[in-house]
Amino acid sequence: MQDNNETEEIKQLKREIAKLRLEGNLRKSLSNQLTIQKKIADDAKAEALTKSEEVAKISNQLAKYLSPQIHEQIFSGKQSAEVKSNRKKLTVFFSDIVNFTDISDELESEEMTNLLNFYLNEMSQIALKFGGTIDKFIGDALMIFFGDPESKGPQEDAKQCIQMALEMQDLMTQLSDYWSKNYSLKKELKIRIGINTGFCTVGNFGSLDRIDYTAIGSTVNLASRLESMSDPGSILVSEDTFALVNNFFSFENPKEVKVKGFLRSIKCYKLQKEDTSKEDIFSISGKGFQISINKKLIHKSIISDLKNKLDNLINEDND
Repeated sequence: MQDNNETEEIKQLKREIAKLRLEGNLRKSLSNQLTIQKKIADDAKAEALTKSEEVAKISNQLAKYLSPQIHEQIFSGKQSAEVKSNRKKLTVFFSDIVNFTDISDELESEEMTNLLNFYLNEMSQIALKFGGTIDKFIGDALMIFFGDPESKGPQEDAKQCIQMALEMQDLMTQLSDYWSKNYSLKKELKIRIGINTGFCTVGNFGSLDRIDYTAIGSTVNLASRLESMSDPGSILVSEDTFALVNNFFSFENPKEVKVKGFLRSIKCYKLQKEDTSKEDIFSISGKGFQISINKKLIHKSIISDLKNKLDNLINEDND
């Protein structure tokens, strides 16, 4: 009887040992599986990080071929890479360096490349500062437009474009002096600028394999024509642009010109670049306010509007 009991205990003990071994093997197998899964997850994470870095690198490279606004629209998902367009009111800008072909003949290839790239980079920085969309470089020529993909309204877009053009002309004067000294150029470098405002067809144009984001239409064509008709160092704007900004800038008397591709005569205005001296600036300041006025540039309607607002402010205080 005792032997039978011992035999049962041994069997029970063996079953317990077998169970423990099985549990141990299961734990070991589970541990191995967790290690494998962790390695797979770590490898996937590393691969995703590598691909993310590659995408970021490609994105940065691609950004150099696109206007920053368009690049941001594409990578944020707001703009799709498909052939489509919209009708929008834009202010279109064209500029080029006068007699650049003759000037380039005076320079070695490397000198010309350095000069042109430096010029385009400086002008691009000014364009981005004022919110312009850089459409394309055509040799030394630039096409920039305001109003798409972002717009502050037709009037503000036109104002920003004019201010951009003025700053470009000012910078060109400085660059011309620098280049004359460093490249021994025989001719002074000047740019001419043409600006027009109107409705354009803007969007993606091209084939299924390659598209170009640009603006087309008679508004664009007229801006280009005005640029070619502009005097060296000057800015020529259309009647439509003038109507939006004449309260903020000074212009010479209009002239009507015949423009290739347009049946009727076109009225255009040459922007006056005012020399500002201390005598031209009226400034007044005090606690809670500061006002500076350029007496040559300010329009009578602006003065009248300012006077009405000050009168309203005084009446509010009296009440």
